[in-house]
Amino acid sequence: VQLVESGGGSVQAGGSLRLSCAASGLSISSSRMTWFRQAPGKEREAVGTSDSAGNTRYADSVKGRFTVSRDNAKNILYLQMNTLKPEDTAMYYCAAGFRGYNAYFDSRLYGYWGQGTQVTISS
Repeated sequence: VQLVESGGGSVQAGGSLRLSCAASGLSISSSRMTWFRQAPGKEREAVGTSDSAGNTRYADSVKGRFTVSRDNAKNILYLQMNTLKPEDTAMYYCAAGFRGYNAYFDSRLYGYWGQGTQVTISS
């Protein structure tokens, strides 16, 4: 299984970015897929998740600004990020291989991770 994130970059506060996570070795159509982020000196935190039916859940800090979507035909997961804030600065990772029940924001329950893509928001 390989997950490859892309789309990160540096933008000013209020701007937008769309991250992509291309998967190989697994079909995202049958997988829960989740975006996490980790800022320097902080723990990894969940951003948003999408189950195999396309149902989504978000961290309170990004609710209303971020959207997780998927293109099952292309086997790609997306994270649309709008109204970005300096506190959104972090390395962003996609994760798969969830082996829990409903603790989908627990990073310890994911078996596959991408290498991450850096997002930097300036004020």
